[in-house]
Amino acid sequence: MTAPTLIVAAPQSGSGKTLLTLGLIRALARRGLKVGSFKVGPDYIDPAFHARASGQSCRNLDSWAMRFETLAALLEDAGRDVDIVVGEGVMGLFDGAPDGSGSTADIAALFDLPVVLVAEARRINQSIAALLEGFIGFRQDVEVVGIVLNAVAGERHAATLLKACDERFSTPVLGWLPRHDELVVPSRHLGLVQAAEHPALDELIERLGSLVAERLDLDRLLRLARRPGVAGLGGQGARPIAALGQRIAVAQDTAFAFAYPAVLEGWRRQGAEIVPFSPLADEAPDPAADAIYLPGGYPELYAGRLAANRQFLLGLQAAAYRDVFIYGECGGYMALGEVLIDAAGERHRLAELLPVVTSFEAPKLRLGYREVTLLGPSPLGRPPLRYRGHEFHYAREVEQRGVPFLRASDASGRQLGEAGCRLGTVAGSFIHLVDRWPHLVVVR
Repeated sequence: MTAPTLIVAAPQSGSGKTLLTLGLIRALARRGLKVGSFKVGPDYIDPAFHARASGQSCRNLDSWAMRFETLAALLEDAGRDVDIVVGEGVMGLFDGAPDGSGSTADIAALFDLPVVLVAEARRINQSIAALLEGFIGFRQDVEVVGIVLNAVAGERHAATLLKACDERFSTPVLGWLPRHDELVVPSRHLGLVQAAEHPALDELIERLGSLVAERLDLDRLLRLARRPGVAGLGGQGARPIAALGQRIAVAQDTAFAFAYPAVLEGWRRQGAEIVPFSPLADEAPDPAADAIYLPGGYPELYAGRLAANRQFLLGLQAAAYRDVFIYGECGGYMALGEVLIDAAGERHRLAELLPVVTSFEAPKLRLGYREVTLLGPSPLGRPPLRYRGHEFHYAREVEQRGVPFLRASDASGRQLGEAGCRLGTVAGSFIHLVDRWPHLVVVR
């Protein structure tokens, strides 16, 4: 049976969703509860913070990129053998793809999940009530069950905010959090600094847990959580992407950290064995592996080290010689190319398995959902099989002389042309695959 669940959402990004979620997970865990979690939308970094706070694997739920059966299975996974599940939304509550799909509100509506809305009150007084009243009533199929006010200046400010809310709506304010500008997580070009790189993350989570326990009515919040109606809908568990092989070597370190747990778990469900290795530690992929996966990450930050790691590069080249299928996404795709140009313009020779040169010099953001069609057969499937996924990077191709791997369009259906590259049994692109097609259309 799935556990009682709630989603922490916000009117907009920067309202404090992640810090509140981490504090809430830790505060509930201190009460002796086993806490599961999920993150709405395409995000590799926040789930790693959730896992540090809860000690449990965190799933991503994305109603644009995932089939309904995948969503149901992942929600079941999140609620299995735990006492409560805390989800974190993406952007604003109703923000998603251009057509409105893929939002936190869609996940809440699909599975009848209660929403706790955190609102940033740094530069607002009575107007907070108008803002919150609009969110509470915006969609009849989305229930906002509680409010948390964040970045409140002090007791007098809090009293003004609470009075305004009490006069306009009956949804309870579960508490308020004072301004704590020192309770932040540093960022870089793809989002927050990764959990594994944060030197004082456990201390930060402990402080957030104490703040939430002191300031929020946790007993009332627990009563507001409810079980999602997904029992048995997930079938045999999520299997979003075809297994690349039976023994898959997976690059795992701070340079290649962007692999979705649901993908790796799905491969295991298909009977595959996952064998991790660290390119940064100059480890070669397992020579017995029949497939190699290089996920996304930050190879541009470690290009010099990677270029000097001969065991890693020679291991990839030897595997390609044996016709092992080698697949790279985003950062992994860059590592499979001939040259990676870093932010300073320095050229680093890498695996040289694809006729591709990528550059982080003069970075430009490329961001958005993608629907792709395979252009040739591979362990991922045969044409015209389609996947949905996303793209989020600042690097670019400056040379690509190989055979394209995919044909892509964006969330609006606009054709983006061919993407990625394939040579022999080596393939990749800047696009992160999330789930196979077809996909449930959310009807409002």
